[in-house]
Amino acid sequence: MLPRFVPAIAAGRTARRAVPIAGIVTGCGVLLAWELAVWLFAVPAFLLPAPSRIAVTLATRWSIILPEALVTFGEMIGGLLIGSVFGIAAALLMAGSPRLERAVGPLLVVSQALPVFAIAPLLVVWLGFGLASKLAMAALIIFFPVTTTFFEGLRRTDTGLLDLGRLNRAGRLQTLLLIRVPSALPALASGLRVAAAAAPIGAIVGEWVGSSSGLGLLMLHANARMQTDLVFAGLTILVVFSIALWGAVGLLTRRLVFWAPDTLSPFNPQGE
Repeated sequence: MLPRFVPAIAAGRTARRAVPIAGIVTGCGVLLAWELAVWLFAVPAFLLPAPSRIAVTLATRWSIILPEALVTFGEMIGGLLIGSVFGIAAALLMAGSPRLERAVGPLLVVSQALPVFAIAPLLVVWLGFGLASKLAMAALIIFFPVTTTFFEGLRRTDTGLLDLGRLNRAGRLQTLLLIRVPSALPALASGLRVAAAAAPIGAIVGEWVGSSSGLGLLMLHANARMQTDLVFAGLTILVVFSIALWGAVGLLTRRLVFWAPDTLSPFNPQGE
C-alpha cells in the first residue's frame, strides 16, 4: 500500500466510525417493529400511536410544539450550567478542606435520597411558577453527578504526581490547581455527560408540578385530553434534545481533555 494513501484511508475509517451506524440501524428497527405491531394488533391511537402518526403530529402541530420546546430547552441549558458550576465549586471546596468534605458529604447523599417529586412542589412555593423554580429543579438533579465524579477524580490523583509536587515544594493550592484538577478532568467529563443526559428530568418535573409553559405542561394537558400522539411528540422532542446535548457535551469534553483520549470511542482512530 502506498504511504500517501494511508492518511486518507485512516480519515475515511474515522469518518465512518463517527456516524453511529449501529445505533441508527437499531433505532430504525425498533420504529419498524413498533409500526408493524400497532398495525397488526390494531392498537387504538389513544393507547399507543404508531410512529407514522407521531411524525404527522409533529409536522402538523409544530407551531404549538416549538414555542413550548424552546422554553424547556432553555430550562435544560440553564439548569445544566448552574448545576455544573455549583457542582465543580463544591468539589473543589471539599478537596481543599477535608473537614468540609466530612461535613457536607452526607448532605449530598441525603439530597439524592429525597424524591424529586417531593422537592419540586416546595421549590414552586419558594420560588414561584416562573423560570427560577425550573432552573433550581434541573440544577439540583445535575449537581450531584458533577460533584461526586469531579471530587472522586480530585481524590484519586496519581501519587507519583503528588510526590513530584512535594519535591518541587508546591503549596496546597498549587497542588490542587496544577496537579489534582488536571488529573480529575477526565472524571469531570464523565460527570458532565451524565448530567447532560439527566438535564430534561428536572425541567420536566418542574413543569409538571407548576408552570405556565413548556413541554411538560403541554404533555400534561395532552394526556388529560387523551391526545397520546401529542404526548409522544413531546417525548420525541425531549429525546432529540437529550441526544444533542449529550453529544455536544461529549464533543466539548473530548477537546478539553485531549491528553486522555477515550480509546473505546469510535471518534478515536486508535481505538481498535
